[in-house]
Amino acid sequence: MDRNTPALIAVDIGNNRIKLGRFDSPSLEPLPDPNHTLSLNGGNPDWTRIEPWLRDAFPAALSWWIASVNRPTTTRLLDWLRIHRPSDRVTLLAVGDLDLRIAVQRPDMVGIDRLLDASAANRIRDPGRPAVVVDVGSAITVDLVSREGAFMGGAILPGIAMSARALHEFTDLLPLIEMAELSTPPPALGTSTLSAMRSGLFWGAVGAIRQLVEGIAAGETGEPEVFLSGGASPAVASLLGRNARHVPHLTLGGIALVASRTMEP
Repeated sequence: MDRNTPALIAVDIGNNRIKLGRFDSPSLEPLPDPNHTLSLNGGNPDWTRIEPWLRDAFPAALSWWIASVNRPTTTRLLDWLRIHRPSDRVTLLAVGDLDLRIAVQRPDMVGIDRLLDASAANRIRDPGRPAVVVDVGSAITVDLVSREGAFMGGAILPGIAMSARALHEFTDLLPLIEMAELSTPPPALGTSTLSAMRSGLFWGAVGAIRQLVEGIAAGETGEPEVFLSGGASPAVASLLGRNARHVPHLTLGGIALVASRTMEP
């Protein structure tokens, strides 16, 4: 990268986490992969961690590309950037920025993260096959990308951590299970309250994802490729068969794709 070219900072703002990816020299083949990443707590982000993370980025100016599904957190980040990085370029992504056909009634109401994941999947899927994109985050989304490359919609269901919190908050005696406890597949047969909860939370999510992958792709020609990202996706991907693949930075890669096309001379 030319030293006068701003380094690309992709930001994926979710409801519980803020994920940042630094692309020092983004390549479009096959999907941009960040050189460095940083994760912040979305509820109480420690903005002071950003400057040390950026310290060895050689361009003086940076180009920030932000995709968000949480407006209050986005406002706080924009305020921080105005104070601490006033010379940087900042772009807040919207649906019109994406080179993606969106075959739903209200494209503007679809989460930008889902659309970016679909754009990234288009980049890495077999062009002769449809794709199903699964994001295992605060909510679990399961979306279809048609063989022709259009975003066709999908399903949204509670994420594993959200379901765990609901079991705790809406009962008298069930404890709160942390997400870290569900990063590997638990035994299906629970022999205690805790192990039964772990089984239900994890395998319930896996079963729902399996059924939705099959159901939403039923009208498509060809067996779909399945791309998973977020949270417990490494463990889930291994249980969905040979067509499933874990892609750690699918959303950040999608942001970098949009930014790189826009920044091309």
